[in-house]
Amino acid sequence: MHTIIYVEIAVYLLAMLAIGIYFTKKDLSHNDFFLGGNKLPGWALAFSERATGESAYMFLGAIGFIYVSGLSGVWILSGMFLGVVFSWLFLSKRFMDEQKRYQVNSLTDYIAVKFPKYAGIIRWLASMVIVLFFVCYLAAQFSGMGKTIYSLSGFNITWGTIIIAVIIIAYSCMGGFMSVVWTDTVQSFLMLASFIIVPIAAYMEIQDQGLSISSSLTAMGNGADSWVGGLNGFALGAMLFTNLSWFFGWLGGQPQLSSRFMALSDEKERISGRNMALVWTLIVYVGAFLSSIFATTLYKQGTIDDPELILPHMVFDLLPPWVAGIILAGILAAIMSTASSQLLVITTSISEDIIHKTLKVKISSSGLVTLSRVVAVISGIVGIIISLKSGSVIYSLVSFAWAGIGNTFSVVILLIFFWKRVSGIGVIATIVVGFLSAIIWSLSPLEAIVSAKAATFFICLIVGVVFSLLIPDEKQG
Repeated sequence: MHTIIYVEIAVYLLAMLAIGIYFTKKDLSHNDFFLGGNKLPGWALAFSERATGESAYMFLGAIGFIYVSGLSGVWILSGMFLGVVFSWLFLSKRFMDEQKRYQVNSLTDYIAVKFPKYAGIIRWLASMVIVLFFVCYLAAQFSGMGKTIYSLSGFNITWGTIIIAVIIIAYSCMGGFMSVVWTDTVQSFLMLASFIIVPIAAYMEIQDQGLSISSSLTAMGNGADSWVGGLNGFALGAMLFTNLSWFFGWLGGQPQLSSRFMALSDEKERISGRNMALVWTLIVYVGAFLSSIFATTLYKQGTIDDPELILPHMVFDLLPPWVAGIILAGILAAIMSTASSQLLVITTSISEDIIHKTLKVKISSSGLVTLSRVVAVISGIVGIIISLKSGSVIYSLVSFAWAGIGNTFSVVILLIFFWKRVSGIGVIATIVVGFLSAIIWSLSPLEAIVSAKAATFFICLIVGVVFSLLIPDEKQG
């Protein structure tokens, strides 16, 4: 790898660390550490929510999938885009208002205070599910960073993973939510720049070579030149439903995303954040799709061993080293922003939801911040160890983490927001069944027919409604 790229990556990593150090010097309360004290501007929270929501799968997984499948890959991005739009239009205000009403610092805490009779059980169940999935999810992000660096530069996977993971742990535990949001903001700009620069460079190369995009897609075969993949009937319906099922995970159930809505200060900031988030998402998704389609024209299938590395391959092939370094930083930014937010969710679940609220350990605000920093360090170290020891297992867990966390808690949130008859037992049953069904469905032959990302949502919805009707609450919280 060119020396200038190493320098750019080093500068980027040091900048992230500097932000964490800056907030360490601040006198943070526990509300500052968990939600930024509701003082952060809406546009920064929007950038943070978007950077957190779009992890390495956008740069590697989604790009690789569309590169192999062709035009029909657009439906994955469509499902995600609809989910982002729905969350900002219909959920962000409710999260903001409810946080002010109940003065809570986490998604788990909010669900618990709505059902005081079952608050302890809900906190324990929700926290355990979140910590279990997110520690493995965090480890997967760490592993992804090490493998990305190795695939592009040959740098040792173990040391690459450890170095970047330590930086993430450092700035996350130093400033908590404050430093995570501001590092996310920088990272979101890098991600945005990446999906503007790459498709433009790729299109210019196509024009210079006199290539035909439509002819290349036709030559790929397997319906690559069709928006529906050449499918019809049941196969078409299954493909559309599976790809669009990403929508369900955005409906308020991802704690690392809902916390951004809860941190909004007022309606003016929410609206500015909403507008910024939707524009950012549209640009990035269109850029990702065009990059993938242009890649099918420039590089025949089989050009590289791993299709998920087609974007980095394009970057180094089409762009000068100093620009390639920026794009590589953007890929790392996508992973780091998600990893830091996941680490903060784990920290909040353990220190705030379990130790402070459930076990009722008496501790001052500053003491809770110190405790949270210790928890963040320990959780991060556990994530590193799992990443280095069990990489292959981690990625199988990640496959159903979206369903296990996103769909389970999405159903809970939607029922609380939009159905007055939801009960505490209904919520508990939803969490338990959601956790189990995500695992069982993902590992069963049914996954090949209908994705757990869709099935888990509807299973949880049915369970939540049925148990709420069978065992209603005497009085709502």
